[in-house]
Amino acid sequence: MPATPPDKTLRERSLRERWAAWRNRRIADPAFQRWAAAFPLTRGLAARKAARLFDVTAGFVYSQALAAAVELKLFDLLSAGARDLPDIARAAGLSEPSALTLMRAGAALDLFEEIAPKRFALGEGGAALLGNPGVIAMIEHHAALYRDLADPVRLLRERPKDTMLARYWRYPVADRRDALSGDDVARYSALMAASQSFIAADILDAYRFGKHKRLLDIGGGAGAFLTATLQRHSQIEGVLFDLPAVGEIAREAFAKAGLSGRVRIASGDFYRDPLPGGCDAATLVRVIHDHDDDKALTILKAAHAALRPSGTLILAEPMADAIGARAMGNAYFGLYLLAMGSGRPRTANELKALLNAAGFRAAQSRKTRRPLLVSVLVART
Repeated sequence: MPATPPDKTLRERSLRERWAAWRNRRIADPAFQRWAAAFPLTRGLAARKAARLFDVTAGFVYSQALAAAVELKLFDLLSAGARDLPDIARAAGLSEPSALTLMRAGAALDLFEEIAPKRFALGEGGAALLGNPGVIAMIEHHAALYRDLADPVRLLRERPKDTMLARYWRYPVADRRDALSGDDVARYSALMAASQSFIAADILDAYRFGKHKRLLDIGGGAGAFLTATLQRHSQIEGVLFDLPAVGEIAREAFAKAGLSGRVRIASGDFYRDPLPGGCDAATLVRVIHDHDDDKALTILKAAHAALRPSGTLILAEPMADAIGARAMGNAYFGLYLLAMGSGRPRTANELKALLNAAGFRAAQSRKTRRPLLVSVLVART
């Protein structure tokens, strides 16, 4: 396909800029806002846009209501059925007025449902949340993120390295990863494992591993993804590569799953040490977005060197600009990784460029069921 002429690109950009300037002048005009809110053909759209803007404005309050409900175990409390307000207040250690404020806030967010006056059950959102322990684990650790975002301008200007989130996540951001202890990596590994089941299923549905015989899971943590893969594909032997302290956690998990005989654990630091060879496929699951470009390229080059000729790399993580997941990819992960002090969200094309720079070829996107959670790229050596 011929390249777009530069003059055409400039014309298209100029038209888009002029259109955006005209549109924004209209939207910012209070008289236009009043007209749009009253005119039958536009008032529905105007109301939705206003509600969306308010949701963005009030989002921190929403998230704090959710955090309180998780900390007070209200989803577990209602999992057995509806409860009256006095029971809820007693179980949560709250006064009835405070419990009512929280429960009605949660009901407005679809977490709870007031099925009778002052009697509450799980809402649809709360029921979905209860079935996803990975999301609950993410919510529980968000207290550190919220402290770092209390002064977002300082975070953006100074990019401090001593953030609460950087201290929480010593495993992915430490310069000397080989010196980390079991305590340093256990928290990270536990959170990744808790949220891995849905992600593993989506990856395994998006890419068929049936043709592979030996799979290297790079930075595989506690082994949740490799466990799911080996349980689905009996012909695969696995190799997990991670830090020594992480490998010990994974060893126990593989033994519990009855997979010790099909998995080899190799310990090292993928910044400095060569990866185990002899595998026809390798995976990087939620690894690359934790790293800045130079370190991400180091990891990808190591993966390329380790794979057999015509080997396959499967890279899976949330990606910026994924359809239906732009807010998660760009807003949430953008600021989250900034606070963590390492990595950034990348588009599929940005990741393909890194893969190409590392020596891979023919990187292709694979559709996943929930791009909000994970997207997949497949590349070959």
